[in-house]
Amino acid sequence: MINIFDLYTDYLQVALGLATATNLSKIVDNDVSHDQITRMLANLECSNKNLWKIVKPLVRQHESQAACLIFDDSIIHKPYTDENDINCYHYDHCQGRNVKGINILTTFYHTQSGEQALRVPIAFDIIRKPEFSCDLESKKVKRKSHVTKNELMRSQIAQAINNNVLFSYVLADSWFASSENMKFIHEKAKYFIFDLKTNRLAIIGDRNKGHWNNINKLELQPWTPTKVWLKDVELEILLIKQVFKNKDNSTGVRYLASNNLNLTRDDFTNTYKKRWSVEEYHKSFKQNTCMTKSPTRTQQTQSAHVFASIVSYIKLEKYKFSSKLNHFAIRGKLLINAAKVALNELQKFKLQFAEFESLALAA
Repeated sequence: MINIFDLYTDYLQVALGLATATNLSKIVDNDVSHDQITRMLANLECSNKNLWKIVKPLVRQHESQAACLIFDDSIIHKPYTDENDINCYHYDHCQGRNVKGINILTTFYHTQSGEQALRVPIAFDIIRKPEFSCDLESKKVKRKSHVTKNELMRSQIAQAINNNVLFSYVLADSWFASSENMKFIHEKAKYFIFDLKTNRLAIIGDRNKGHWNNINKLELQPWTPTKVWLKDVELEILLIKQVFKNKDNSTGVRYLASNNLNLTRDDFTNTYKKRWSVEEYHKSFKQNTCMTKSPTRTQQTQSAHVFASIVSYIKLEKYKFSSKLNHFAIRGKLLINAAKVALNELQKFKLQFAEFESLALAA
């Protein structure tokens, strides 16, 4: 019996254009009907429990105590699809404005036990906004979620610990660097490295005596880890001011904070740079697993497609270890072979046309 979900996640790696049930049915010569695929998506349980069952063997094979949990969200833009609780307006930091789409928060696992690093999602939440509120100034009706992303993040960390996932660090940008998150991670006996906004209040020395300043006003030597106290965080924090050149030759400054007071400047740099892997993950699932190319319209089928795309990414990550190729190279190889078959079919059409044309001229 054909596993339709497995077939669908394979199809997402090779589909060109929109990923539809009709096209998949045609590719398999109608061995699986359009209705069967649609029913599968309509009834698929898109839970973190199911995701963990799928990714667990791969994690167990490669996990290490030095691993990191990386948190970030991404928006799948769907401007022309009807609005609902998950496909609605979210603030896009890249564009600096609200955009219409599906917002996904991911727990991304990064570990390296050999030559290649394992980089896979182990949990995710689709941001739902079922509540409505009216802005008193603009008079605009806005959607609102029952829970914040920071609350979802803490829930996902607790879930990873409950699943006995080996890791030491939690990495995230300034959006997730709340006092609650810092204290929560510290209480779980884990370390964090967070990017901080420059207006975060801190003090060097005795937190009970002195004046709180923005961290960009503190007397910090570049690249020198310094112990500080952050306001509203009852923990001593190690803070480092990183100064670097941007591509346009401008000077950039970043402040990283950790509850591990023994980190060196190289530890900060080498550990936090792993956070970039979640951006590569977002790029891969958008371009290699048709995450953005589904015409699904209901909340259930949209969620099912997101879940299937994540599982399809995990498959590519598995193939990475055996093929020694990255996700883009794997998909490129698949599409080249598909193009070869298409080109051979095109040659047949050209021969048929040439024969037809010669007969027409002879007549």
